[in-house]
Amino acid sequence: MRGTRAQTNTGRKEGVNLNKQQKQKKETTIDSYYSPNGTEGERSANDKPEIPANWIQAVEELKTQLREAEDNREKNLKIKISHLETEALELKQENSVLKAKIIQLENEAKEMKDEIKRMKDDLQRNSDQKEKDDQKAKDEIQSLRTRVKQLESSDLTRQQDTIKQNKKNEKIEENVKHLIHKTDDLENCSRRDNLRIIGLPEDHNKRKSLDIILEEIIQENCPKILEQEGKVEIERIHRSPPIFNPQLTTPRNVIATFKNNQIKEQVLQAAKKKPFRYHGNMVRITQDLSASILTDQKAWNMIFWKARELGLQPRIKYPSKLTIFLQGKVWSFNTTEEFQAFINKRPDLNRKFEVQSQNSRESSKGN
Repeated sequence: MRGTRAQTNTGRKEGVNLNKQQKQKKETTIDSYYSPNGTEGERSANDKPEIPANWIQAVEELKTQLREAEDNREKNLKIKISHLETEALELKQENSVLKAKIIQLENEAKEMKDEIKRMKDDLQRNSDQKEKDDQKAKDEIQSLRTRVKQLESSDLTRQQDTIKQNKKNEKIEENVKHLIHKTDDLENCSRRDNLRIIGLPEDHNKRKSLDIILEEIIQENCPKILEQEGKVEIERIHRSPPIFNPQLTTPRNVIATFKNNQIKEQVLQAAKKKPFRYHGNMVRITQDLSASILTDQKAWNMIFWKARELGLQPRIKYPSKLTIFLQGKVWSFNTTEEFQAFINKRPDLNRKFEVQSQNSRESSKGN
């Protein structure tokens, strides 16, 4: 088979060479035929008939035209070949550009494949991690539910304990209030023989003892008591608080304990009827009470003085109850709120208290 292919190629080459020789022979024969100096023309000059001159000129013109046509054809072929070479070069360049693009696209495709693979791996990892997280969250939720149930159970137990404790605390508070009330009552009972002297200047007891000063106050303001009872026996008398505070502008109160409760009550009733004086100074004598009772009674001060100015004959009774005399009837109030609700139902009385309160404020500003 290899020999057959070689013979075939050799035959083809010989055929091509023969064609080329025949063409050259034909061309040479024609040129030599019409050439004035050709050998063939000389050889056949005697045999051929004489050719007319116009034919020869036409042949020459035709040869010239053929040469020009061949030149033009060669030029056109060269131009076409140049164009084809340019186009081939451009195509080659485009081909190289396309190859570069193809290589780039292949690289990009490879990168995309790698990226897709990486993304798939990431998604798979994320999916696995999400499943783990979901499972962990489910476990935590279950744990939290268990803890919530435990907390609810313990909270219910605590609530029950709190209710029990609140009941105990309420009972303790009631007991404490009862004990405080009993303590106050006991303290006030222990003070029942005491009188409190308010407003006695501090310099008086520098010259005289307090028991002598008290006897002089009684002598000056209610001498009948001394005339009936003779000498007033004092068990104990002192200033309260016992430590002198130089920052206080008002004199300390004097606490006097009477041996005879009847004399103490007579002095107290006399002090309620009229204000007492001692050497020109106004002094006030009241029942000695515990600090809590005094605080409760102090809340009535403004109302007490307003009611007195309106002629309602106010009284503060033990422990801290206010009474007034209105329209022929005695009214009593345990708290200031009860009194405020009472006057709110009586516009005339409420208006009087408001006017009186305004006048009191204006007078206090003027002073």
